[in-house]
Amino acid sequence: MSEAPTSVPKAASANARVLWIIGVVALMALVALTITAWQVYSSRQEIDGLRQELAKRLADVDAQSKASRIAGDQLREVTREASVKIGVLEGKLAESQSQQIALEALYQDLSRNRDEWAFAEIEQTLLVASQQLQLAGNVRAALIALQAADTRLQHMNRPQMLGLRKAISEDIAKLKAAPFVDTVGLSVRIDTLITAVDKLPLAAETRAAPAASIATAATTAADDPAWQRFWREVWTDLRQMVRVQRIDNADVPLLAPTQAYFLRENLKLRLLAARMALLTRDQAAFRGDLKAASIWLTRYFDARDKAVLSAGTALAGLQTSEVSIELPDLSATLNAVRVLSVAGARGK
Repeated sequence: MSEAPTSVPKAASANARVLWIIGVVALMALVALTITAWQVYSSRQEIDGLRQELAKRLADVDAQSKASRIAGDQLREVTREASVKIGVLEGKLAESQSQQIALEALYQDLSRNRDEWAFAEIEQTLLVASQQLQLAGNVRAALIALQAADTRLQHMNRPQMLGLRKAISEDIAKLKAAPFVDTVGLSVRIDTLITAVDKLPLAAETRAAPAASIATAATTAADDPAWQRFWREVWTDLRQMVRVQRIDNADVPLLAPTQAYFLRENLKLRLLAARMALLTRDQAAFRGDLKAASIWLTRYFDARDKAVLSAGTALAGLQTSEVSIELPDLSATLNAVRVLSVAGARGK
């Protein structure tokens, strides 16, 4: 009978201990649930941030692609216009060649004396000089042709040719006073730049030179402990895996390999368009294409590289070149030749 009161406190104590353990477990479960909920919320925040950053970069890439397409369309339009102008020039050259063939056939069909043949050659020389001046802007060739014609007229010593010689002398003086455009030299300089485009380093491709101590760290003494050599090799590998580089210009655009390829090709097209404008003596198009090429060179390529600096200097020098000059025409000389041909002064 005395054991019943003792068992009741023991049962109550056991129940209290169970309840305490259950409370601790419930508290730990609540803490774990809270931590899990916080991690889920933080992960969602990071995922949302990554989505926004990805959307922003995709928008930037799309804008750059649109700008590249617009530039490509403009270049194609410029090339098409240049092709049309070249077609016109080729037509004029074909017409000139047909005239030359017709003159040669006329020379074979007709029998002329020595003075007539000399006058015909002078007339042909003057026509060639006029065509060289109008189509190609070749002042030097036109000047040589006029001087040769004047020499032939001087040897003929015909009084009827005084008016023609006077017109030729005036045209020679005009050509000597005209400014000279070295079209061939400018074309060679542009071709050199086109060839060098593929070798110019982009600003985003520059990398810091590896430290000279890496090679030294790889060489270890033979008498070092094995564990020391092991950790030295691990440290060397880690230094080669991670490099820290300073970028002075924070606005350097990062280009994908395909975008870098199209950038170089578009730069070449700009330079080709400038060369077309040089051949057609279009000053505005010539300077506009060179200016665009210079802007792209400054923005996308490594400005510290010697080759890039040299290319920029060459572009700046080309932009100052005058390709569209007002050339004198040979209308007075050609009119004098036609007057002599119609009047039959060659036989007198």
